[in-house]
Amino acid sequence: MNDILSKLNAYYHTMLKLLPRVGLAIAVLIIGIIVAGWLTSFFRKKINLKAEDKLMVGFLSKAIKIVLIIIIFLLALNIAGLSGISAALLATAGASAVVIGFAFKDIAQNFLAGIILAFNRPFNIGDTVQVEDVFGTVIAMEFRYTKIDTFDGRSVYIPNSDVLTKPVFNYTEDGFFRTDYVLGIAYENDTDLAKKLIQECLDTHEELVHDEKHINFVVEDEVAPSTVNLKIYIWIPTEDFRRRMLEIRGRVITKTKTVLESNGFNLPADITELKFYDASSPIRIQDGETRQQKKEQANA
Repeated sequence: MNDILSKLNAYYHTMLKLLPRVGLAIAVLIIGIIVAGWLTSFFRKKINLKAEDKLMVGFLSKAIKIVLIIIIFLLALNIAGLSGISAALLATAGASAVVIGFAFKDIAQNFLAGIILAFNRPFNIGDTVQVEDVFGTVIAMEFRYTKIDTFDGRSVYIPNSDVLTKPVFNYTEDGFFRTDYVLGIAYENDTDLAKKLIQECLDTHEELVHDEKHINFVVEDEVAPSTVNLKIYIWIPTEDFRRRMLEIRGRVITKTKTVLESNGFNLPADITELKFYDASSPIRIQDGETRQQKKEQANA
């Protein structure tokens, strides 16, 4: 019994000696976290002034904050007299990393993919991209996922491993996007003249791209049942991919349609031909006046 009391007394005095160090360690931890947040904001502003890559700025800022917090935590353990624990944590970090890697394979995979994408990726913030069925604007890239806002108002969080391993279509990286539409003219119209009028519209439309590499043109596409279809290919700038692209495309369609109509071209609708064979019963068609006369005769 005396041995137990003496040991408890020794532990008590040891705790009294450690309390100031523990209190100082807690204070260092709290102040360190606040300072880490301030330094992260400071570095973020400095990096943001020199770097044009917003995704890289965000990634580096988060990485700096995590590293600072880890250093502060280890420093607090040493101040509290628990240097053995900090050494053990560092010693077991390698072995635990393997165990954690197997236990949280997907998380680790996405984390590593995020690091790779931070330094080598196919998009920036504001780019319009498509990853499989997800089509929208890149908003942010975190350690585990990439956030994309679709054009119908949904926020999609795609794992970084998918972004790294699957095809990514970037619609705005080059600044240009080609789209097309079809205009159908009547068989009796002059196809060459129609192409000439449409080409003049394309060449003079200021909102389209005009250079040697990106050429706007029109070609015969199909001899349809009712029309000769002309297919028009146009290049549009992609600063605002979705709305501006659709608006410019709509204005070009309206302009080319108006020019053809003002020059006497017909833009007929599809024509449906009805054929009646001998085996079928004839269909009697009566106008409204005949039906009314028969109705009056029946009533009389």
